[in-house]
Order: sequence, then C-alpha cells, then structure tokens
Amino acid sequence: MDFTTRPTLTGTFGMVSGTHWIAAQTSMAMLEQGGNAFDAAVAGGFVLHLVEPHLNGPGGDLTAIVATASDPSPTVLCGQGPAPAGATPEHFRSRGMDRVPGAGPLATAVPGAVDAWLLMLRDHGSMTPAQVLAPAQHYARHGHPLVARVGQTVALVQDLFESDWATSADLWLRGGRPPAPGELFRNLPWADTLDRLVASAEGAGSREAQVDAVRSAWSHGFVADAVDRFARRPFRHSDGSVAPGVITGQDLADFSATWEPAVVREWQGHTIAKTGTWGQGPALLQVLGMLDALGDAPDPDTAEGVHAIVEAWKLAMADREAWLGDSGDEPPPLDDLLAPAYLSQRAALIGDGADLTVRPGEPGGRTPRMAALAGQTEAPEGTDPALGEPTVTREAPVSTRPMSTRPASSAPMREVDPTGEATVTPDGETRGDTCHLDVVDRWGNMVSATPSGGWLQSSPVIPELGFPLGSRLQMMWLEQGLPSSLRPGRRPRTTLTPTLVLRDGIPVLACGSPGGDQQDQWQSLFLIRHLAHGATLQEAIDAPAFHTTSFPGSFHPRTTEPGGLVAEDRLDAGVLAQLRDRGHDVIEQGPWTLGRMCAVGRDPQGGLLSAAANPRGMQGYAVGR
Repeated sequence: MDFTTRPTLTGTFGMVSGTHWIAAQTSMAMLEQGGNAFDAAVAGGFVLHLVEPHLNGPGGDLTAIVATASDPSPTVLCGQGPAPAGATPEHFRSRGMDRVPGAGPLATAVPGAVDAWLLMLRDHGSMTPAQVLAPAQHYARHGHPLVARVGQTVALVQDLFESDWATSADLWLRGGRPPAPGELFRNLPWADTLDRLVASAEGAGSREAQVDAVRSAWSHGFVADAVDRFARRPFRHSDGSVAPGVITGQDLADFSATWEPAVVREWQGHTIAKTGTWGQGPALLQVLGMLDALGDAPDPDTAEGVHAIVEAWKLAMADREAWLGDSGDEPPPLDDLLAPAYLSQRAALIGDGADLTVRPGEPGGRTPRMAALAGQTEAPEGTDPALGEPTVTREAPVSTRPMSTRPASSAPMREVDPTGEATVTPDGETRGDTCHLDVVDRWGNMVSATPSGGWLQSSPVIPELGFPLGSRLQMMWLEQGLPSSLRPGRRPRTTLTPTLVLRDGIPVLACGSPGGDQQDQWQSLFLIRHLAHGATLQEAIDAPAFHTTSFPGSFHPRTTEPGGLVAEDRLDAGVLAQLRDRGHDVIEQGPWTLGRMCAVGRDPQGGLLSAAANPRGMQGYAVGR
C-alpha cells in the first residue's frame, strides 16, 4: 500500500493502541509515570467504561491475553461472568420465553470486568488502586467529551428510558434530551462508587492487599448489596415482558476472575494464542489451519483469496455452534477440532462456489448437534430486529412496532453505522459491542484486552452505582444438552476474543477488534496481511475488510444469513463481481466501515516497539514513543 491513513508508530519506551483516544492516552500516562503495561491497561480499561459506555461498562465482561517479561507464556484472563444461580431454563420458560431476551435484567450474567481488571493489577501491576483509578475518577466527576455515537444510542432507546427505565433516563436524559456530540458528560454516581472503592483500600497494607480490599468491596460489599436490591425490581425486556432479574449479591460473591493457559497454534512461523473453548477464539485457529491445508496463504485482495477465507470461516463458525461453549458435561473436543487431519478434511469441503448451509464437522468421529433454533433465517414474529453488528443486517429499519417476519434474503439492506460500532433497537437489543486495548512496555510486558457488555442500553442503570448490568446471557440456549446451553454457574460462549502472537516463544504482537461475531474474522485478515504477506501494522489495518454472516449469530434473535458476504466497497469491483458469480450474496458497504482493529508490536531483536490504530470510526488512537 502506497498510502496509509496514519503512520505505524515506532519507539522504545512504550506503545498503546485503543478504540478511544482518551483511554489510549490514559494508558500511556501510566507508562510515563513509571507503571508497566498492566498498570496502563487497567487505567485505560476503567476509562473505557466512561468514554465508550454504549460499548462496555463496569457491569460487563473482560477477556484478555497477557505475557510478562519474566514469563512469556501467553496467559488468558477470564472476566466472563457466568449465569446467575437463578438463571434456569425453567425460569425463562415459565415466563413464556423460548430464548433469553436481548436486553433487560433477565439477560444479565454475573459482571466480571471490574474483578478481572483488578486481578490483572494485583498479580502483574506495580501501582496502587488509587493511582490507576485516578483518571477514571477524574473523568467521572469532572466530565469528558462524548463521541456522537453515545448520544445517538441514547436517542434510539429514549422512549424506553422515559416509559420504563427511569433510572437510565435520570442519568442519560438530562433536560429531557440525549447528550450532544462533544458535550462534557459527568457520571457522579459512578464517581462516588469509584471513590468508595478506592477508599476501601485505605489501611489495607501491601499493594496487593489494597487491590483485594477493592475487589471485596465490589463483590462482597456495597456494590453487591446494591445489585441485589435493584435486581428485585421489575423492568421491561426486549421481548416486551416485564419482570425482575434473578442475579443476587451472592452471585457476585461467588465469582472471581481467573487465569488459565492460552490455546495456541503454529502459523506462518508464529504462535497464535487465543482463549479457550468458552470463547470463539479457537475458531480463528481452525481457519488458519484450514488455510494451511489449502496451500499458500491466500491473498485477501483477490476473489480466490476472499472466497477461501470466507468459506473457511463458515466451516469454523458451524463448528463453533456445535462444539464450543462452557455448558457441556465434558469439555469440548479441542484437540480433535485443531488436529491437522481434521482441518484438512474440513478444508476439502471448500469448493469453487459459495456454500449456503451450516455444516458442523465430526471431530474424533463425534456426531454434531446444534440448537433447534440455530440457523433460522427469520426473526421471531412479534419482536424487533436486533440491528447491531458493525455489519450489514438484512432486516427492516428500526421501528417501535413489532416487525412482521420475512426471509432475510428479501428484507431491505441496512447500511452499517460508519463508526463501526453497535447499532441498537428501541428495546435495547444490541449485537455490536465491545472496545479493545493493546499495550506493550519497554520491558516486554504485553496485554491484549477486549472489554465489553454492561452497555448503557443493555439494562436499567443502578442509580446509586451509576452503571447498568449486561445482557451476555442472550448467547446461551434454553435447550439443554448443548455446549452453550443456559446452566447456572456456566459461562456464556463469549464473542470477546483478543489475540497474542509469539515468535520463537517471545511475544511480538497484541491485537484485537470490536465487532461481536466478526471480531476474529477481521483479525484473520489482519494476521494474513501482516504475518504472511509482510504488510506493516497500519497497512494491514487500513486494507479493505470483509466477513461472512452465513452462520448462526451469537446475539438475539440469533438468525443466519445464508451466503452473506459483507465487504467494504474499496475491494476491486471486478473481485466483487467474481464473488457474486461464485454464488456469494455480496453486500457492499462504505469504504471505511468494517472493524476497529488495534495492534501493538515488539521486535525482540533490539526491543523496537510499534503500534497502529484504526481510522474507522475516527476515534481509535495509537500513542507511544
């Protein structure tokens, strides 16, 4: 590429890339103050709660992969909270539901983000809670400018806030209107909550003891108490029902974020590290294995390359639906799913034409099973469409009235939000989500973190705390016996999927993107272009993006778009025409609409650091020196 939208930054001190400039600069400030990559990531993470509240929040989730200078082995931080003890399939069915709603208190998983950030700080950071939380305290109390998309999101759910979610209206509709673009916004209840959390660490002793004191105040103290009281209040859900939630303070007390080894696969002379089978990360490793089986790394700018990548993703996402999750009595067959022979068999299914079916495989000779509702191409009658991935959705325009269902292929096309963020319905259903933050410091510590959930539109604000809970349970099926069935204490199969890359056992790259089901698809394009074809970080981020929607979605109403291939229209017109000739249902989007990739790198030979950020959405930011 002769031109990039911004430079690939290089230096030796520290690098940060994030989906919002204030969070990225906050992380860099921690490095400048002598903190390490983990201090920087935690400080930036708590600021992301404030500056991208429509994409993540304290009541949401966090998944990260880290490597330390002393131990380069990639380690996963799981801050994906499980289903509450009272979230049983029987409870939902007793209310006439055949699936978990897309928004409202009943869709709440146990919030895991705050505990996970604090666990990262305790185990790998060097600063105190007061130091890393100070920027978030400042912005919550004194204000920060809001990006336009926040006010637009509030406007979409304004009627819901005014008619039912009054506590959210109190916070977000000051003067009876949504926040204006660039308006300074203060969240005083959350500022007070942060103050109380920091105060809980006073007199606790060591730095680690201070962090644990804050974690206790969250999960066993005043935060858990407020969640418990508020969850007993009935509120409207996205399916129109009015009901209280089932989460309790005890659910928060029973949860703790955890560390676990990453799942890895060798590719193009590198080791790609992903989350375990409770997330979608292994699907990326499957795709890379299938592409290896097909021969040389494909060229994503050609029709042949796009076709191969998209068809591999269809197969991997079918396997995701049949095999990945946290709810089975036995763990998913990971070794068989990643076995070279199995991936070669899967790759052999890729023909010259687009496949329009969902084809899970038989790893180790096992018989696949998908949910009875998986793969529907029509939304349930009487529900609003969950317009939301930062992609095209083939559904009716947003309406306050229930939609009449019709085949997705005949529905009018919706343009993607040019920010690459989430779009929501007036009932709060959201399929796009998520923020991302990557950090590398001068010592070689590296973090790839994807926080999400707890969106301002996901559930009513808890007034004394200043934030809502999340809606991650919508990713679990009421049908039992599946790897992603709703079971109390089990984690939803999260879409959060950060990536860490090593070369010769040394971490060299951290990257990730928002985008729900599309996160790993966009990351695969970045990795192919950077690792296999030698593009710089910024060149790989700037290059045209595409993805498929031809698999069961993770977000309510969990429909499939057979043959759907969404592409930025910067892809050559001849390439797009050839893809249509192959049978792909090509959906062209604007030139800068898909994904918000972030990346930082480190060259072990000399320690040169690098970073790049996404121009899509005009708020991603890389900083370093």
